[in-house]
Amino acid sequence: MIFKKPRWALHLAPILSVTIFAAGLGWPNMPKAQDAPVAKTVLTPQVDAAPLDAPSAGAAGLLPTTMTGLPYDMWLGSDPAVIRDLILANDMPVPAIRSVMRSLVLAEAAPPVAKDGSDAGVAHLTVRLDWLMRQGAVEEALALLAMVGTDAPELFARWADLTLLLGRSEPVCLALAADPGRNTDLALQVFCAARRGDWSRAELLLFSAQALGDVSDRNADLLARFLDHTLNEEGPTLLPPVRPTPLEFRLFEAIGEPLPTAPLPLAYSVLDLSGDNGWRAQIEAAERLARVGSLPANRLLGLYTQRKAAASGGVWDRVRAFQEFERALEQRRSDKIRQSLMKIWPQMASARLLPQFAELYGRELSQARLRGRAAHHAQMARYLSPQYEDLSHSDPATGDEARFFKAIAQGQPPVPPLPRLPHAQAIAAGFGAKTIGAAAMPDILRDHLDQGRLGEAILRTVSLFSSGAEGNGQDLSDALASLRAMGLEDTARRAAMELVILDSERARR
Repeated sequence: MIFKKPRWALHLAPILSVTIFAAGLGWPNMPKAQDAPVAKTVLTPQVDAAPLDAPSAGAAGLLPTTMTGLPYDMWLGSDPAVIRDLILANDMPVPAIRSVMRSLVLAEAAPPVAKDGSDAGVAHLTVRLDWLMRQGAVEEALALLAMVGTDAPELFARWADLTLLLGRSEPVCLALAADPGRNTDLALQVFCAARRGDWSRAELLLFSAQALGDVSDRNADLLARFLDHTLNEEGPTLLPPVRPTPLEFRLFEAIGEPLPTAPLPLAYSVLDLSGDNGWRAQIEAAERLARVGSLPANRLLGLYTQRKAAASGGVWDRVRAFQEFERALEQRRSDKIRQSLMKIWPQMASARLLPQFAELYGRELSQARLRGRAAHHAQMARYLSPQYEDLSHSDPATGDEARFFKAIAQGQPPVPPLPRLPHAQAIAAGFGAKTIGAAAMPDILRDHLDQGRLGEAILRTVSLFSSGAEGNGQDLSDALASLRAMGLEDTARRAAMELVILDSERARR
């Protein structure tokens, strides 16, 4: 199906590069000087003063418009509450969709405007910070806060959480001492008073917080043990919270009962990257972060090959298979590559790290002389790699499955007969296969584009794709057609191939 080119075009590369050609904006109609005055009274308006060069907090972004190409006004026509819900509710079933979301969240763009005309900039930024924290992107979140400061209580609270998470309590306590009004969390004030050695003030604050009901019973008990270690030695063992706050995490650590990071939210995984808790914890944390795109594949490679596996089973089998595969590639022996690939592929599939593996080795495997199942694994790595389109031209594409992937990689509608793969028909329709009914962008999304609500249109398309990944074929077709109509051609191709390949691998296990 041929789409009419929109007034702008947007292309997202495998990581973050985007190109948009935005249409020019006309000036609004200005009143004429000779228009008759209509005012009956004169009222002095309330004027808010701000430096002319002070950016809105919600507009801050690590990716400037010159890098992303996303228009600066992509949020302006949307309801802030709708954008908040779409950002926080979106599931991201494949890496290509996560890349789009990361671009939107990190992009420099004016925040949406509240219906009552109030500034929604801080609220919009906190939503983006919360999304980054969910993805374990702690450094990116801190970088955003460094750009805008932490004067707003909501921003200070998130900065304090992120800083405490990384074990840096001193900057938080110094900032709180300089301006106690920036934060109303009495538990944090108790913690900082004790850190400064002001134990009597800490005890008084804790007593007041308990009397006012401003601290939960569990946190009151935790703080009491922090202030008096004999209580921890004599009292019953505290049950660890399922989702501790960074302050709770540090308090458990301070009383000698540190919490393991593995079962905690993703942001806590960054604490194990240093290797202080051992190589195994370091690798497992890196794997968790790599799955969601918060750690480069090359860093994962470095950890896998750092030293010899210390034991067997679990992550150690993966390390051993990875190192064996690396040696086979260095020796350039097809038989060794085939044998080692047959070992490492199921290991990476079970760890949900095939896209990262393909990013590292897709090109090399496309040049290897393999046969049988190993050749099939190499072919899938070819189409999961960032160079999928270039590599597709050297694929002889014998068989329905190979022809299907080659067509998608080159942006062509697959021709019948379609392979017996998950989502094959829905994807073919999304890429304009007329024989099964080519899909088109839904009218509501096209209306969003006409109204300048590009950011919202992309978020709703992500929601459609997530629904389609769960088995709703029409939603998947519509999502792919919409991505292509908006110029997100690379994202549509990568997302389609990732979904099919990863779902196929899950079905085999």
